[in-house]
Amino acid sequence: MNTRSQLLKGVLEGCILAIIAQAPTYGYELSLKLQEFGLEEVSEGSIYPILLRLQKFDLITGTMQKSAAGPKRKYYHLTESGKQALATFTDQWEAMKGPVDSMLQKAEGGI
Repeated sequence: MNTRSQLLKGVLEGCILAIIAQAPTYGYELSLKLQEFGLEEVSEGSIYPILLRLQKFDLITGTMQKSAAGPKRKYYHLTESGKQALATFTDQWEAMKGPVDSMLQKAEGGI
């Protein structure tokens, strides 16, 4: 596995929570939104197990809704626990991002 793939594994749950926080989202739409943000390599096959895990831990809930373009779709919504998990993820990301950026900038200066 490449480095980008490994990094993505560590942050994908937080990214999914962030997208769902913006608006209720169904699985395929979630895949498209991740691609719009530049995460083209995230497959639907990796999204659905994460959605199941997030539901299991009560971070999201799913409701079936009619679709204008075919069968009903399951839309995912953040729960209060999900909002808290997203806030925690954001704090942890910011705490890690700053030091890593600093190290990388110093390394670039030495290259």
